[in-house]
Order: sequence, then structure tokens, then C-alpha cells
Amino acid sequence: MDQVLVEICLRVRDIDATLDFYTELFDFEVASRREFPEDKFDLIYLNSPGSSVQIELTYNYDADPYIIGNGFSHLGVTVNDLEEMHKICKASSYETGELRGLSGGTPSYFFVTDPDGYRIEVKRKK
Repeated sequence: MDQVLVEICLRVRDIDATLDFYTELFDFEVASRREFPEDKFDLIYLNSPGSSVQIELTYNYDADPYIIGNGFSHLGVTVNDLEEMHKICKASSYETGELRGLSGGTPSYFFVTDPDGYRIEVKRKK
């Protein structure tokens, strides 16, 4: 059976802040946007350059704050220049961790948190 991961869905509270995070910080592009005002929700699909997996942002108009489950950890993104991306994230308003390496090795990743509390692991592209 041929299976392909095509999307990951994140429920978001502030669609404008979330779009700014993914499009300005990470260069994701809006692939499509579908609004369903009669059902009180919008769907925004984001493409990441170089990947066929989309992020689906689901914005429910009247939703209570979401609780991110302890089984979900993070999304991962690779970048060509880890140190430069770290500087950009640190200079932003988003919570950004320090550069780290596995078992104290050479720094190869850091985490940044989006407006809804989802963590993004930014890793050095191999």
C-alpha cells in the first residue's frame, strides 16, 4: 500500500499572529484559504519550500483556548544556516531556546514557540 503524509493540522486561536509566525519567520506560503463563516471556522493550508507536507491551520471562531496534549512534542524544520536563523528568532518576539547539541555535542538545533504554544524544532540541514 502506497502511503504519503500530506498534512499536519494545528488548531489556532489568533490566525493573523499564526500566519505571521509561519510566513515571516519560516517562509511558509499560503497554498489555499477556505472560509466557512456559516460553520464558524476557516482552513488555511501552508506550504513549506522543499516539502510536500502541508500544515493545515484550523481557526474555529468561538473556540476556548486549546490545551496542547503531553503526547505531542513539536514540528521540525531544517535550515541551511542554523546560527543565522537562531539570531532571527532571538530578535523576534517569539520564545526562542538556546542552540543545543545532542548529548552536549556540536549545536545542531534549537526550539522556537509559535503564538499558540506549538514548539518548532529548527535543525541544521544535513
